[in-house]
Amino acid sequence: MINQAALSLWQIKLSFLYTIGIAFIIWEGNRYLLFTLRSYFDWFNKPVRKIVVLVLTISFYTIPISALLLVIWYKLFNAGKVNWDVIATTTLIIMICVLFITHIYETVFLVREAESEKLKKEQLERARAEAELEALKNQIDPHFIFNSLNTLSYLIEKDPVKARQFNDNLADVYRYILQNKARELVLLHEEMLFLNDYFSLLKIRFEEAVQLQIMLDPALYDQYVIPPISLQILVENAIKHNEFSDAVPLVITIEMQKDELIIHNQVRKKILRKASSRIGLNNLGERYKLTTSKEISVTESASDFTVSLPVLKIA
Repeated sequence: MINQAALSLWQIKLSFLYTIGIAFIIWEGNRYLLFTLRSYFDWFNKPVRKIVVLVLTISFYTIPISALLLVIWYKLFNAGKVNWDVIATTTLIIMICVLFITHIYETVFLVREAESEKLKKEQLERARAEAELEALKNQIDPHFIFNSLNTLSYLIEKDPVKARQFNDNLADVYRYILQNKARELVLLHEEMLFLNDYFSLLKIRFEEAVQLQIMLDPALYDQYVIPPISLQILVENAIKHNEFSDAVPLVITIEMQKDELIIHNQVRKKILRKASSRIGLNNLGERYKLTTSKEISVTESASDFTVSLPVLKIA
């Protein structure tokens, strides 16, 4: 395009600077259009419309601007002799290059946008799960307090000495709840110690009418983890829904089968004033799904009630 013989050295330098300026104007103009269109058209929801608008916008900007700047170049550096074939070919090449670069630019943007959306979705999902888990944990306290105060009230009237012992043991049990409610998982060893402390409260009130049979190898206690306050909820559930006495005690058994704790009791249904909300069992099931991605299994018949709790083995 440049007839070097007809131009001075400075004119040649200015000519190259001008062509660089053409590239800069076309680049910055298209870049501005790309960013502007992103706020109006979404690749994910309306990809076809975005492609059509993008191609038309780029074409209506790049073609006339390129042709105009090339004509000006001819006026400045070629004595006003315009070669329209060269302008048409050059404009077409510029347009193809712009489309190619735009394609790469938008592909990179889409990949980053997809990764960003995925990360945001994961963060929102985690925040939702954490909020749900915290809400479920907070349901433990009122439920536990309500049942404990009822028991303490009963003992104060019937046996003040046992009421005092119950109060002391209750403090130890509640301390465990406060220390561990924020944790998602605890060692099975810790949970079993807590269960024994909790069951001692039941023994104060019911004596031989309730019995706990733990058929676990103590060597397993430090090999597994479990959501805190899981076993206490199941024992409390059994106490709440069954009739028992010294003559016919309620026996709750706990054993391990294939990385699952099996908690079982015979059913002798208690007649309740109103239907149970099953908040404790539902709470436990939801906490299990959120913290371990596993589900508890409940098997109920007319004579037996069994809950299987998956436990996580420490690697």
